[in-house]
Order: sequence, then structure tokens, then C-alpha cells
Amino acid sequence: MRRILLLECSPHGGSSVGSHLARDMAGCLLRRHSQAQVLERDLARDPLPALAAEFAQAITGRADAESPVFQLSEQLIAELENSDCLLIATPMHNFTVPAALKLWLDHVVRISRSFTATATGKVGLLHDRPTFVVVSAGGFYRGEQARQPDFLSPYLRHVLGTIGIHQVAFIHLQGLAHGPEQVKAALAEARRELSLTPHFSSLSLGEHP
Repeated sequence: MRRILLLECSPHGGSSVGSHLARDMAGCLLRRHSQAQVLERDLARDPLPALAAEFAQAITGRADAESPVFQLSEQLIAELENSDCLLIATPMHNFTVPAALKLWLDHVVRISRSFTATATGKVGLLHDRPTFVVVSAGGFYRGEQARQPDFLSPYLRHVLGTIGIHQVAFIHLQGLAHGPEQVKAALAEARRELSLTPHFSSLSLGEHP
């Protein structure tokens, strides 16, 4: 493993519980792969621009990938293409992905570049890679305490699969708005999940400060 792409999506930045866990995970990978590097993109602190009319017209007009309108999209896709592992730390907003992450997806999921359309459906053009998604939520959306649906996980799994990324594992941090004891319990459960997750089963994670 040479490159790890870390996407931070929380408006709380590095102080969020999910961000700390994702950074722990990146640190574990770096200890295992001493020559690896981490490229971090904070999508909340440095938000991407919304897609403009020129972008839409270039898509429908099948403009060349070298078109200036695709410059940012090309940069983001190249960052993904050059990574051997993708880490996403994201909150759950209104049952699904936050706007910051959706904008990244809108720039990266691009016909004839990251996927192609066929008679039987869309086919990804990017190579698969281990992808870990740390999902943080104030409420409960899994298990007996669940009081809300989870549209984030199936949506993100499907849209990443559309561009060729199928090795997706979700690490869940739920109930974070229910006090320090629940935060501690959520982190313990997340680390238990990681102990059962390929690529992390032999790695120990540091404690959240």
C-alpha cells in the first residue's frame, strides 16, 4: 500500500469522534505500511463548488476530459485513482450523506470517465480498493434502539460500486448525542467491528482522547 486518501466530511472537523477514529485507522495502516502516505481532503472545511450549468452541458455534450470545465473533477478523480485505500469519515445528515460528501461524489461519478453506461447498466471504470467508511450519528439507526432509517450506507455502497469500488466496509458510531458514556460505548463497538474487518483484524487502535 502506497497511498491512502482520507475524506473528512464533518463540520466539526478534527474534533469529531468519527474523525479521530478515522485518523486512528490511518495511523494503523501507516504503521503496517511504513512507506505509505496519506492525502487528506477536508470537504467540510474546504467545500467543493456545486456543479454549474457549464459542467452539465459538458457532460451531456460529451466534452473531452481535457476540457477546462472538468479540471476540478479530473483532479479529484486522479486523487482517487492514485490511492490504494479510501477512508471516509462522515456524519449522517437527515438519514443520508452530508452535502459536502455528495458534492465530492457529484464531481467524481462522471460518465465516460469513472463509469460507462451499457445496455445492462452502469459499469465502473476505476479499480477496486479497500474502502472504510466511519459513519457518525447523534441518534440510533441500527439495532434494537434504532429510531430512524439509514439511507447513507446502501446509497454510498451503491454509488461507489457504480465507479468500480466494491470492497466497502462501514464502521458505525451511533447515539453520539446521548452523552459521554454512549460515546465511549459507540467507540468500543466500532473497535470491535474493526477487529472483525479485513485489513484491520491484526491491528490495534489507540484510544480516543
